[in-house]
Amino acid sequence: MNTSLTLTPSSSTSQVLGACPHDCPDTCSMLTTVTNGIAIKVQGNPAHPHTDGALCTKVSRYTERTYHPERILHPLKRVGPKGAGQFERVSWDTALADIATRLQAIASRGPHAAQAILPYSYAGTMGLVQSESIAARFFHRLGASLLDRTICASAGAEGLTQTLGGKVGMRVEFFAESKLILIWGSNSIASNLHFWRYANQAKRDGAKLICIDPRKSETADKCHEHIALLPGTDSALALALMHELITHDWLDHDYLAQYTLGWPQMRERALQWSPERAAAVCGIAPEHIRSLARDYGACAASREPAAIRMNYGLQRVHGGGNAVRLIASLPALIGAWRHRAGGMLLSSSGQFPVDRAALQRPDLLGERTPRTINMSTIGDDLLRPSSPAFGPAIEALIVYNSNPVAVAPDSGKVVQGFAREDLFTVVLEHFQTDTADYADYILPATTQLEHWDVHSSYGHTDALLNRPAIEPVGEAKPNTQIFRELAARVGFTDACFADSDQDLCRAAYGDAVSFDALMDQGFASLAVPEAPFDQGNFPTVSGKCEFFSARLAAQGMDGLPDHVPNHEPFNSSALYPLAMISPPARNFLNSSFVNVKSLRDIEGEPLLEMHASDAAQRGLRGGEVVRVFNDRGVYRCKVKVSARARPGVVNGLGIWWRKLGLDGTNVNQVTSQKLTDLGRAPTFYDCLVQVETDKASGAGPDQQFVPEINAS
Repeated sequence: MNTSLTLTPSSSTSQVLGACPHDCPDTCSMLTTVTNGIAIKVQGNPAHPHTDGALCTKVSRYTERTYHPERILHPLKRVGPKGAGQFERVSWDTALADIATRLQAIASRGPHAAQAILPYSYAGTMGLVQSESIAARFFHRLGASLLDRTICASAGAEGLTQTLGGKVGMRVEFFAESKLILIWGSNSIASNLHFWRYANQAKRDGAKLICIDPRKSETADKCHEHIALLPGTDSALALALMHELITHDWLDHDYLAQYTLGWPQMRERALQWSPERAAAVCGIAPEHIRSLARDYGACAASREPAAIRMNYGLQRVHGGGNAVRLIASLPALIGAWRHRAGGMLLSSSGQFPVDRAALQRPDLLGERTPRTINMSTIGDDLLRPSSPAFGPAIEALIVYNSNPVAVAPDSGKVVQGFAREDLFTVVLEHFQTDTADYADYILPATTQLEHWDVHSSYGHTDALLNRPAIEPVGEAKPNTQIFRELAARVGFTDACFADSDQDLCRAAYGDAVSFDALMDQGFASLAVPEAPFDQGNFPTVSGKCEFFSARLAAQGMDGLPDHVPNHEPFNSSALYPLAMISPPARNFLNSSFVNVKSLRDIEGEPLLEMHASDAAQRGLRGGEVVRVFNDRGVYRCKVKVSARARPGVVNGLGIWWRKLGLDGTNVNQVTSQKLTDLGRAPTFYDCLVQVETDKASGAGPDQQFVPEINAS
C-alpha cells in the first residue's frame, strides 16, 4: 500500500495517543499522526516523562509495519503441504465455521478431551486486552490445556519473588542520581533505551558505569568498565562480591539486622567464594572481582547510592533463577535500598494492580483442572503420544502473539511437531511468519494502530492506554474480536464474551488506576514510594529481603541461593568447545520487525560473532560461511570476526526468521529445551557448539580480518 500523502488545506489531520505494544521495558507512550484516515507518522509522546518524545528506531517506523505490502489482510486456508506457505483466500465465515467445527469435534469426545487443544501465545503484544482477556476466557470455557508462559522471564521472576517478594525494585528515573550503576546482563542502548537516558545523565554527573556481560555490546562500549564473564557464571561473581564485602566489612550491619532474613547462613555460604575461586569459574581475572567489590563497597562507606540494572539475558541458563536471587540480594548488604537512587531493578511489573481474574475469568473452568504445557518444551510436547502421564496428544494448536517455529528452542523438533499432518493449527498474525507457514488457517490480526488496549510496564511504573488511530486495514480484526466470534461459533453464550474492548480496558485496573486519566493523557503514574524498601517493607511473607527462602526449602530445594553450573558447562566437551549466546540483533525485537526491509537492511544478514583467536584456531576469516553445530542440529550463517565476542564464546545474533536464513534455519536450531533451576524457563544461553568452515557451500570469505574498533 502506498502511504505517501499530499496534504492540502482541506486535509483532516489529528494525533492519537497510543502505547508501544512490544516486549521492551520502556513501554513508550506514542503519538500517531493521522491524515484522512491514514497513519503517516508515529512518534514518542513528549508529555510522557519516561518516553520524553523519543522512540527506538524499530517503533518509529511502525507505519512500515502497519502498511507493509506483505501484511495479511484476509483469512487464508492452507492448500499446499505444511511448511510450504501455500494458501488461498477464504471468507471469515468459512474460516471460523471450519475452525469451530474442528475444535468442537475434539472437545466433544469426553469431559477432558478439550485438553488436546492448546493455546500458544506470548508477548507479540504486551497489551493486557489483546493478549489474555477474551482469548483466555475462550480457552477456559472450552477446557483446553493451559500454557505455562515461560519463554522469556519466568526464571528471573521466580528469583525476584523468592528474594524480594515479587517483581519489584527501584524506580527507573532515580538511576539518574546514582553514583555507581552496574548494568548486568543488559544491552541497554539496544533494549532499554530510556533507561540508558537516565544512566547517561548519571554518567555526566560523575557516576561510574560498569557493564557485566559476556558480549562487548554497544552499552559496554559506553561504560567505564566491561567485565566479560562466561555465560552462566553471574551467580559465582555475585557470591565473590559478597565475599569481598564481608571480608572488608563494607556492610550496612543495621540494615542487615533489621530488614533481612537468613543473613548468617548467607554469610557462611558467601565466604566459601574467594575471588580466585569465582574468577576460575567466570573466566576473568580475580582483580576484576576485587575492583568491582571496592567500587560497590565504597558506596556503603560514603553513603552514596549504588544501583544495579539487570535484564533477562543472565537468567537464560540452568542456574538463572539462583543468579537473579544472588544479584537481587546485593543491595541489602550495603544498605543501598536506603536511597531512592539505590537498589536494583529487573522488573517493575509486580507493582501494577492488574485484575487478571477480571480479564481472564479462570472461574469459567468450573471444577475442571486442565494440564499445563510448558511453552519452552513445545518441540518435545508436540511429538508426545497420548499417555497416562502426559494426557492426550496435542491435536489442535491456536497460536497468537507468538512465532514459536522461529523463537522456541531446539527448533528442529519444533518444526517436526508443527509439520504433523494430524495437527490442526490456527495462527493469528500480521505476516506470514515461519509459524504461519505451517498453519491450516491464518487469521489477519490488527496492529497496535488499529485497536484498543491498556498496558503495564516492566521498566517503569506508569500505566498506559492505547487508542485505535485508524480503522483496521483490509479485513483484519483485533484478537479479542476473533475470539468473540469463535466463541459464538462454538455456542458459548456467556455474557462475558459480549464485553467490549473499552470495557476490558476499564476492567484491567478497576478503581486502582484512573481510567479518566488514561483517556485524557494516555498514561497514569502509580503511587509508588520514592525509596520503597528503605525500611524493609518488602512484599515477602516476612516483610524482609529473604536470603533464605522457607518456601523453597519446603519444596525440598536449597533455601539459600547458590551457584548452579550450566547444563553444558564451558570446557566440558571436546566435541563442542565454544559457548554460544544468542542476544537480539539491535534492530529486531525477538522475531518482530525482521520483515521490515529498512530494519533488515541495517542488520544485513544472520551473523555469528567470533573472537579473533577462536577464528584463527579454526582457520576462519570474516565473511566466510560456517557451520554452527551440536547434537541438536546445524545452523549455517556467515561469521564476523569481532571484538564484541570474548574468547571461548560466540554470539549468534537473533532472532531471524528461519526462511531468511541460508538454509531455512536460525540460531535456535542448536539451542536446548532443558529448563532453568527455578521458573521452568528455557536455557537459550546454556549452549555448547562447534564452528567450522562450510566447505560444501563453496562460499569463501568476502573480507580480510580487520579487528573491530569500538569507540568509547
